[in-house]
Amino acid sequence: MARLSHSIAILTKLQVSCIFILLTTVIPNVEARTHNLTWKVTYEYKYLDCFKKLAIAINGQTPGPHINATRGDTIIVTVLNNLLMENVAIHWHGIRQLGNGWNDGTDSVNQCAAMPGGYFTYQFVVDQAGTYMYHSHYGMQKSSGLYGLITVNPLLGEETPYHYEDREIILSDWYHDSAYEHAVKLSSKPYVWIGEPQSLLINGRGRYQCELLGVSNRDRCNGSSPECTPDVVKVKPEQTYRFRIASLTSLSALSFQIEGHKMTVVETDGVHVVPFVTDNLYIYSGETYSVLVTTDQNHSRNYGISINVIARKPETPNGFAILNYEPNPLDAQHLPQPPPGPLWNDTDSQRNQSLAIKGLRGYVPAPPKTADKVLHLLNTQNTVNGYKVWAVNNVSHALPDTPYLVALKLNIPDVFDPTPAPEDYDHSYNIYEIPENTNATTSTSIYRLPFNKTVDIILQNAKGMGGDSETHPWHLHGHNFWVLGFGKGKFNPSTASLNLENPIMKNTVPLFPYGWTALRFRTDNPGIWLFHCHIEAHFYLGMLVLFESGSDMVTKPPQQNMGCGKTKNYINP
Repeated sequence: MARLSHSIAILTKLQVSCIFILLTTVIPNVEARTHNLTWKVTYEYKYLDCFKKLAIAINGQTPGPHINATRGDTIIVTVLNNLLMENVAIHWHGIRQLGNGWNDGTDSVNQCAAMPGGYFTYQFVVDQAGTYMYHSHYGMQKSSGLYGLITVNPLLGEETPYHYEDREIILSDWYHDSAYEHAVKLSSKPYVWIGEPQSLLINGRGRYQCELLGVSNRDRCNGSSPECTPDVVKVKPEQTYRFRIASLTSLSALSFQIEGHKMTVVETDGVHVVPFVTDNLYIYSGETYSVLVTTDQNHSRNYGISINVIARKPETPNGFAILNYEPNPLDAQHLPQPPPGPLWNDTDSQRNQSLAIKGLRGYVPAPPKTADKVLHLLNTQNTVNGYKVWAVNNVSHALPDTPYLVALKLNIPDVFDPTPAPEDYDHSYNIYEIPENTNATTSTSIYRLPFNKTVDIILQNAKGMGGDSETHPWHLHGHNFWVLGFGKGKFNPSTASLNLENPIMKNTVPLFPYGWTALRFRTDNPGIWLFHCHIEAHFYLGMLVLFESGSDMVTKPPQQNMGCGKTKNYINP
């Protein structure tokens, strides 16, 4: 009862704050800062889950450095590629890059990745307060640990619904195989699935049972390594904290929970949410959330934080961290038991939480009432010449050697397929059955959209060739979109329940099994932008599309964005 009363008090306080904010219109003029960062990207042996593996580190860190800035600040990051044998590109996930697509960090879309021994300098403005992330956007490199968190604070004097001390939480999964081994398996004929990850990490720490390894590999696992001790989140009793949570998993959808504590969800993907209280947070790869946690439990003990796999039959042990009520010790007698988490296959609960996320009035603009264009995108698993792929409207998309945006701006011919990408699919398609004709085509085609118009995307899920329908987290670069709704079965515009009053805006959203997700966005950021499944293997196998709009307004490509494919001939001596 005490926890419930406290949660109601938090919600009341938030509502009062919102009323005050709506009456506050004057924001002081604060001079923005410039953050100059130099990152050396290297391979390092790490024991993130006690198993010795080559990880990709930034200045020796995996996860990488935390970027902490204020809205309006300029971030300049010079990335030095010291990997020796592979390229690097870093995407600033959730940063819209308005009018600045050359710095989005997507290899083969708007830049050539930095070669070994080379560097790339990214420069962008963080224009929205909130919680974001960065990660590799080259091959399947993200699964090697090249990622980190971005916090963008509001301007000094700029009122927000909540003012609490931050705690940062990065969630990830961890494979013992390398990204190269995964790529070879997925590209083989016959196809070889990479399997489930060996561990789940919280802030880069997990624990693999070394005794599960064969004798020949046991020397690669060190259960006493300090790198794989549980992460400790330090708090003081009777305080409220803002937990900024980011999922940088390669495959896994997760549930996050804290033993004995409720969470109040207040932000997702940098956008304020109508607050709601929950026991656990479902989070999909590419999403960020802020939750408020009040430390109002028994002060004499510590509590367990755990994550568990959802949406796939779990073969990976739960991840574990410690909520340390200071000054309690961390000896063996004070180690808590992690909460087990919800059932992995409770899709209704997962969908209901997504439906509960609404935009907070006064912060999230209402969407346009109608769309100028509608795209129906069917996700399927198919084969192309005997190779297994993922496809959208029967097309498995591939990225060219020459970046799209460079090719458009310099009028370089024969870089990508000029055939229009399919905007719809045969609606007689049975989403509950594996189709008799599993063949698809591959293409480098793009969607050409009119600039500054409203576009609806209806994502439709179906059964895969393995006999299941999977959850796919879809991420859009360069934009936020309104999430109009989720539904079961096939989308029917005459019966679908869509929220046009207070939908949340996001940049990443789940598509649930045998269901649909409806999105709406404005094509108001000139350039070419990726829209793709954030699961590494699915993106690698073609579950992506590209949206072009207003690229004629984009500046000519910087020299550093070129150097690969046909762009080599356009570099000035």
